[in-house]
Amino acid sequence: NRSSVDEGSVGGTEDEMTVVEPEQGNVLSHIISQLRPGADLSRVVLPTFILEPRSMLERITNFMAHPETLLPMAEIEDPEERFVSVVKFYLSGWHIKPPGVKKPLNPILGETFTCAWEYPDNTKGYYISEQTSHHPPKSSYFFMAPDHGIHIDGCLKPRSRFLGNSAASLMEGIAILRLKNWGGPGGEKYILTQPNMYARGILFGKMKYELGDHSFVRCPELGLTADIEFKTKGYFTGSYNAIGGTIKNDKTGEILYELSGMWTGEMDIKNLATGRKEVLFDAQKTKPTPPLVRPLEEQGERESQKLWYRTAQAVIARNHEVATDEKTAVEDMQRREAAARLADGVEWRPRYFREVRTGPGESEEGEDGLDWILNADIDGATPAEKSKQILSVIPILPGQIFEERMKIPPSRLSRESTRHSRLQDLQALNDPSVVGVSTAPVTNSHGDDLIDFSQNQAPAPIQLPPQAAPIHSAAPVPGHAVPRGPPVHPAASGPVPAVAQRVPVNPGAPVPQSATTQGAPVNPAPYAPVPQKAPIHPTPNAPVPGTTQGGPVHPTPPLPADLLAARVNSGGRAQREVESTLAETATGNNGKPGSQSPLLDFHKDLGQSLRREDTNTKSIDEFVDAEG
Repeated sequence: NRSSVDEGSVGGTEDEMTVVEPEQGNVLSHIISQLRPGADLSRVVLPTFILEPRSMLERITNFMAHPETLLPMAEIEDPEERFVSVVKFYLSGWHIKPPGVKKPLNPILGETFTCAWEYPDNTKGYYISEQTSHHPPKSSYFFMAPDHGIHIDGCLKPRSRFLGNSAASLMEGIAILRLKNWGGPGGEKYILTQPNMYARGILFGKMKYELGDHSFVRCPELGLTADIEFKTKGYFTGSYNAIGGTIKNDKTGEILYELSGMWTGEMDIKNLATGRKEVLFDAQKTKPTPPLVRPLEEQGERESQKLWYRTAQAVIARNHEVATDEKTAVEDMQRREAAARLADGVEWRPRYFREVRTGPGESEEGEDGLDWILNADIDGATPAEKSKQILSVIPILPGQIFEERMKIPPSRLSRESTRHSRLQDLQALNDPSVVGVSTAPVTNSHGDDLIDFSQNQAPAPIQLPPQAAPIHSAAPVPGHAVPRGPPVHPAASGPVPAVAQRVPVNPGAPVPQSATTQGAPVNPAPYAPVPQKAPIHPTPNAPVPGTTQGGPVHPTPPLPADLLAARVNSGGRAQREVESTLAETATGNNGKPGSQSPLLDFHKDLGQSLRREDTNTKSIDEFVDAEG
């Protein structure tokens, strides 16, 4: 079957101004109804009547929907003309959208979408995408037309902001397009960015969708850059959907071409050397080509169209109550899965994409903005071999089924991806919208894996992982992962961590005796528990860890006997002597013994700059994700 692209809309100004739903004027009341004292605005849920009935992973295919602009790029010999053809391809997909102001469904973690195009010359193009992160949202995708030598890797990373009467979706991330027939061994590379998206009138007045700000198309090999401005309408001047821009030679700074027009209609290009102006692309006179998508009965539970089918049908039928219920059910499933991973100490990892290798001399050096690329080598000597390699990764064509050879290859987690995975799960649980969500019992269906590659298509009851001896192996095992750092669950002698407070433990589920301490119930904690460190200077009358003074205390893990004695005997004198020795030999004791010959020097470490982590993920996640 064909994709659900809205073929009827070419994005004229009038259809964008049309209020296609009577409830669109009630966005303000819908938002206000969710506000509570201390509420986090980043978790405000937008009403379903502004939803497009398809996932963002599917919406990305708009950019490949015009084969008449896509396929000729690789055949043009003149470098300048070839660059202009890439700009034409880039501009040709923005007009494809439904009437009114609509946002696509935000993909859940591990969601996938695949499709293919059949071209007039009997060749094909293949598309694979996966949601590789949820907080912040990241949609990774791969496209290739093997017979034409066209290859695209991309990562869409939207961030959302409220701007008074508008909501902005800041479209971070890049796409890298390669023309394999030109340039060096990796092909001629083009780096593409995207404009930002704005929804005007979300609180009062008519709602309006606009693209705004600058985006770029750059080819390092040719030394050419296109700076394209998507112009937003001013209060008193300007027009909707206008673009302007230039193409310049980066080496000389000379402007070669000027761009103008409407991204929903006719766009022109002017050659400044000759003064000639011609139509670059006319969105009103073309029709997009939707891709082929496998029927629902062949799709897995995590594939976009099957995952969101009930939600999409309710949106199409304008049954917003049912749409909200179905959408919430999918999102609640994602939260239960995050709770199960935290309880089991399982790291989540994308199934079909891997981290880019951006170090010096690595295969993706300088391509940090992609974050993740397809975890497969598509390097066949012929187009037929490349097509075979692509189809061996994941089912794409109708009639194709998941086969044994499509199993996930072994891989190691980096520390950064491990940290990010746990952070995502904590953020998914630390969500005010989770309050009151009941967690259905789920099983640890991934066995003893410490990495969840989304191989399980549905949640299962939370159960405590069996206590087993640690695995000492330097090589990863297929389908498993080498643990990085201590597991989330504590040692056997410590208490079992509770599921985060906002995902209540099912009171009806039986708890194994090993899950309790002296028969005491497991009480949920606000966050994943962290083992408590013993005080450095114990008070002589304080209860000894492991005794019953003032009630039982259960250390996690228990203190070694020698350390326990050092802290307890003679009021902890032995430990204080050790600490005093360390203090006297450390940096910073000016004029004191040991200051001239420190054994410990922290100045060097403290003076080093630390990597900046982006903590600005608490915006209204999700004008492209306000539902998460």
